[in-house]
Amino acid sequence: MQVTILGSGTNLHPTRAAAGYLVQTDRPILLDFGPRTLSNLLKTEVDRHSIQHLLFTHYHTDHFSDFLTFFFDAICHSAFSYVRPDFTIYGPPGTKRLFRTMFRTFPNWSDPPFRVTLKEVKDQSFTIGQTEVSPLPMTHSDQQTCLGYRLEYQGRSMAFSGDAMTSPNLVSLCQDVDLAILDCSFSSHAPGGSHMHAEECGKVAKQANAKKLVLSHFYETADQSNVVAQARRFFKGPIVKGKDLLTLKVGEKPQVV
Repeated sequence: MQVTILGSGTNLHPTRAAAGYLVQTDRPILLDFGPRTLSNLLKTEVDRHSIQHLLFTHYHTDHFSDFLTFFFDAICHSAFSYVRPDFTIYGPPGTKRLFRTMFRTFPNWSDPPFRVTLKEVKDQSFTIGQTEVSPLPMTHSDQQTCLGYRLEYQGRSMAFSGDAMTSPNLVSLCQDVDLAILDCSFSSHAPGGSHMHAEECGKVAKQANAKKLVLSHFYETADQSNVVAQARRFFKGPIVKGKDLLTLKVGEKPQVV
């Protein structure tokens, strides 16, 4: 089980792509698809046309917008080369309405040459191949349900908070997990709303007894501070500051940076 960070920043971060993660178990799985993450996906060894499972935490554009380019590319590729495999989109309540509206609205999207299945999830586990996926609602936005995801495969586990503030659900999602990727939008010296700062990430990792902590989803202000040192005030395990195209093997000791 390994995770490649496709995007560790936010919408218009000058040096980082927005939110996106490639998880590889017995098949590739995408977690979120923010702007510029598709370009980073092309730099990996994974064929974009082989991806059949997309998990969305919510639909703020910094977690979603590269899907538009990805889907149009899939339609064009299928028309001029070979038809790509069917794929399934998982997301919070509202997913079916959003995607059906897009499919009706965008030119040539209403009848793609491959099947697209839409599944709304909230707090019930499901499987993708041999991977067990457990979503839980996070605290982030009053306008939509935002999910975190926990993935377990062959005795290894990882959790991804999506956009989140501290909450009992977030601690539960990360409980005893091998790798916790948490929303570290802000420095502890300049906290903001609707997201966590570095010290809060450290507190969650400690409360959940996580094995490793990865800080990600940085606004520019977070990059101007030592967020690893701030998180380490509370979490004494390995801490990694996420960066684009960093690959982590779940269950393997990472280099602490």
